[in-house]
Amino acid sequence: MARNSSLYFRIVEGRNLPAKDVSGTSDPYCLIKVDNEVVARTATVWKNLNPFWGEEYSLHLPTGFHSLTFYVIDEDTIGHDDVIGKISLSKEVIAAQAKGLDTWLNLTRVDPDEEIQGEIHLSLELHRDVDRTCLKCHIIEARDLAPRDISGASDPFTRIIYNNLSVETSIIKKTRFPHWDEHLELCLNEGGDEVDGNITVEVWDWDMVGKNDFLGKVEIPLSCLSRTPVLKGWFRLQPLGNTEDDAGGKLGALRLKVRLVEERILPSVYYQPLMHLLVETIISPSDVDEPTPLTLLEEITTGESRQDIAMTLVKIYLGQGLIVPFLDYLNTREVHNTTDPNTLFRSNSLASKAMEQFMKAVGMLYLHEVLKPIINRIFEEKKYIELDPCKIDLSRSRRISFKGSVSDAEIRQSSVGLLQTYLSIIMEAVVTSVAQCPPVMRLVFKQLHKRVEEQFPQPENEDVKYLAISGFFFLRLFAPAILTPKLFQLREHHADTRTGRTLLLLAKALQSVGNLGLQLGHGKEQWMTPLHSIILCSVSSVKDFLDKLIDIEYDSVCGAPQRAVFLPSVAVKEGFMQKYTSEGPQLIKRLAFKKRYFWLSSETLSYAKSSDWQVRTSIPVQCVCAVERVDENAFQLQNVIQVVTQDTEGHLQTTYLQCKNVNDLNQWLSAIRKVSVYNDNMLPSFHPGAYRSNKWTCCLQPDGTAAGCSRTHSAVTLADWSDPLDPDAETQIIYKELLQGRDKLRKKYLDTQEMETAEQEVTSSKTNQPSSVSAQERGERAGAVAARLLDVVLDLEEAHSSFKSRETDESGSLIMSS
Repeated sequence: MARNSSLYFRIVEGRNLPAKDVSGTSDPYCLIKVDNEVVARTATVWKNLNPFWGEEYSLHLPTGFHSLTFYVIDEDTIGHDDVIGKISLSKEVIAAQAKGLDTWLNLTRVDPDEEIQGEIHLSLELHRDVDRTCLKCHIIEARDLAPRDISGASDPFTRIIYNNLSVETSIIKKTRFPHWDEHLELCLNEGGDEVDGNITVEVWDWDMVGKNDFLGKVEIPLSCLSRTPVLKGWFRLQPLGNTEDDAGGKLGALRLKVRLVEERILPSVYYQPLMHLLVETIISPSDVDEPTPLTLLEEITTGESRQDIAMTLVKIYLGQGLIVPFLDYLNTREVHNTTDPNTLFRSNSLASKAMEQFMKAVGMLYLHEVLKPIINRIFEEKKYIELDPCKIDLSRSRRISFKGSVSDAEIRQSSVGLLQTYLSIIMEAVVTSVAQCPPVMRLVFKQLHKRVEEQFPQPENEDVKYLAISGFFFLRLFAPAILTPKLFQLREHHADTRTGRTLLLLAKALQSVGNLGLQLGHGKEQWMTPLHSIILCSVSSVKDFLDKLIDIEYDSVCGAPQRAVFLPSVAVKEGFMQKYTSEGPQLIKRLAFKKRYFWLSSETLSYAKSSDWQVRTSIPVQCVCAVERVDENAFQLQNVIQVVTQDTEGHLQTTYLQCKNVNDLNQWLSAIRKVSVYNDNMLPSFHPGAYRSNKWTCCLQPDGTAAGCSRTHSAVTLADWSDPLDPDAETQIIYKELLQGRDKLRKKYLDTQEMETAEQEVTSSKTNQPSSVSAQERGERAGAVAARLLDVVLDLEEAHSSFKSRETDESGSLIMSS
């Protein structure tokens, strides 16, 4: 049985941050670490003490992580960035909130003595005789220690302490991965008296000038040594234990959303009955009003979890090749149960959420192809655009007029012209993109168009079939992407205030286009009137575009599963990186990095001098055995990763690549790890440094073939829609939702059915009239579906209990044997 751990976090916004710049403001960004490893960095919000980020991330993690920390930092173009404060959440605190955290938290001061990381490998043995009690210590090594020196390394030594007694190892200079292999002895008492208390193992960074820096400690009760003859292993270093001070809120606060999901994933065979029920609903659909496992699932799904359930179902049916009939089933029910066409898909139903998640799953590359050129242009031009008379700021317009200052009317006229130009470019890109739109998306829209036309055939509802599609296409995908391009990976940074206003006005205009101009003139924003003409002119081209979009044959798309995760010919990720070139003498190592364009597919990691270069060099993915970060002091460069491969003779080769920023680094790390996830030759350890001057820069070992000094992190990946589909993990999520709602299902469909049947029999016997057969049959069918579903849930619950008991017994046996 496997374990699956996912950590979701969203950095929403900050408030009341202290000013760090002479201008009286700050330029804040957030750096996020899991166990002191950087996993994400938000964009910088310039000159703002109440920044909004709205950035969210999901991580697949080993179950053994300890803490999640958010650092708020002020970016400086000159000198070092200033740390404003941090929020640190332990795994236990996060896990204690089943529905996750969603709250404001005050920032705390960053105390160097609390910024601890790494582990120490040691062995302790207690020796007693009639004269004394001695502690024999074998200090072997340490790894991943915090860098305390300007070089990015430390000069660590270890101290063993008991009461006022202590003994120290030697100092290993310029490393975060010291290897001591020293035997120390500490006499705890004389005369054989009993000893109690704790043995403290401290690691320090030695400094020639000033005081030494604390690197962490381990406290081991002597009672443990009394029970265990030899205590040996890796121990996580702990901080001094000072309480964190939030400075009374003077450092500001962050609003965070954090959720941890830890699951035991059973073998596939246990999920087959539930998967069968889900697939059966789609393969053999019943009448629209008939209850099915999907309708019962929707009933018990809360508003908070509906989006996650919708996303999970989309991935399940994508993997089964049934995404089109799945969405058609949901949309048919949604349309059938809607009497007023103006309310179609207006609720947060499972159908609405599933369509949103589906479009993100299959449409992101398409979205980028259509929108990225115009979004880049808007960011580069930074035009001042404003239509609202109440918000026009004459001082912000950079136009020069020989007649004097620029008037409100001139600014509005200029703004209308620019917005019309931008909107025309967007619409032209959209309406000519039929061939670029993913076929499976076109087919889903075709089915939706058909269902709406069947439900609302009246001439006055002619536009409803277009509105149903454009509502998802424009209002729920394209308009939000224009409004916040950073959140759709269209830009690396958030828009500044001026550009953000332009994007907002464009998103409003595109929403009106998506509504086919039907609501123009009815809102409060009458200052948008100058754009009404171009919006109305776009309506006919939008309808023509939607007609072409759904002109596709079903058989041409549905002959195979609708989503192959990593097609060999498709680039999973591509872009420029700097590749380390070791050929020939290099006087300055950092100059050995050359710019190359990289493509990653399921089969190869290839690169060339540019994206249109014909000759490529390829690294087979099946040869990858580690993908890890590289210490800054290895090349005096940031954001470097290494791809370790193994040739046919078993020799290891390392390719060093520098990414443009920490987010790009994490995306490349994650992508390469995912495509190599099933490789058999993955390494358990690696060298975070480089082998130079006949030694490793990390652990200082002289042997170039020495085993790695740090653990690999192959299980740490960013969750996104390019993840390999894992039907067992996804079905487990559905099971957990059903488990939480089973009492509701039992009460509504089983207990109530029994009571109603008994009441109907009594009524029939008194009146000598037959009961309502249709209502009774409908109730019986619903009860039968609920009973089947609950039986499957019960079987899965018992399987989980069985595996949990087995794990407990095995762990107990291991403890007894050790």
